[in-house]
Amino acid sequence: MDYVKPADVAVAMLETGKRKLALAPRDLLIRGMLSGAILGVATSLAFTGAVQTGQPLVGALIFPVGLIAIVLLGLELVTGSFALVPLPWLNREASAGAVLVNWGWVFIGNLIGSVAYGALIAIALTNMGMTAPAGVAARIVAIAELKTTGYAALGFAGLVTAFVKAMLCNWMVCLAVVLAMTTNSTIGKIACAWMPVFIFFAQGFEHSVVNMFIIPTGMMMGAKVTVAQWWLWNQIPVTLGNLVGGFTFTGLAIYVTYKPQAATERVRGPVPTGVPAE
Repeated sequence: MDYVKPADVAVAMLETGKRKLALAPRDLLIRGMLSGAILGVATSLAFTGAVQTGQPLVGALIFPVGLIAIVLLGLELVTGSFALVPLPWLNREASAGAVLVNWGWVFIGNLIGSVAYGALIAIALTNMGMTAPAGVAARIVAIAELKTTGYAALGFAGLVTAFVKAMLCNWMVCLAVVLAMTTNSTIGKIACAWMPVFIFFAQGFEHSVVNMFIIPTGMMMGAKVTVAQWWLWNQIPVTLGNLVGGFTFTGLAIYVTYKPQAATERVRGPVPTGVPAE
């Protein structure tokens, strides 16, 4: 009885996009900052689990707690917005400029929150720089280098790889956000959001907001990565890949096949002849 049908989920996706576009920049920033920090917490927790057990899969099992918290609190994550916010534009109810502005504020908020948590955890893991990175700290440093100079070593192939991994990642992340709309119960939302996020993290795909935490935090703890390398070899191609994957494989695909406007009319009933639609 708790299940929400796909056609009604499509309507919910469209309505969610409208609500996000209606938020003030202050709210987008605050909610974006919280999301960035929460994903950073989930990432450091996942690394802790992987390091302590020696099993990377343990980290993947743990990591979804971050996105689940974001979904349940209705916070703002730019990767999820890549799928939902353009839908009102596709439905001719918002401008392309409004979509871009929304993404911009949320992206900035995610970045601030991610880096802020990164600075705090770097202090905690290294005793404010007095202890050399070890354990989780060393893992963060190594992955920060792998995600930047590792791709740089491959040249153009590295950029393409990062872009494709980002597409695959946000296909799963946006699928998690949408699957959470298929149920009205808290337990149901947790279960539905957990599955696709586990899939992306276990396979090492690229998430732009997670990388906003990993790479600068690794740099703070000694990773041999420059700001230019961070953005050129990871942040920019990964963000673009997240946009293409999340919008194309989830937002656009579901919008086109389930036609939210038609679904809305089925819920409300047909508009009588001569009576203007709302």
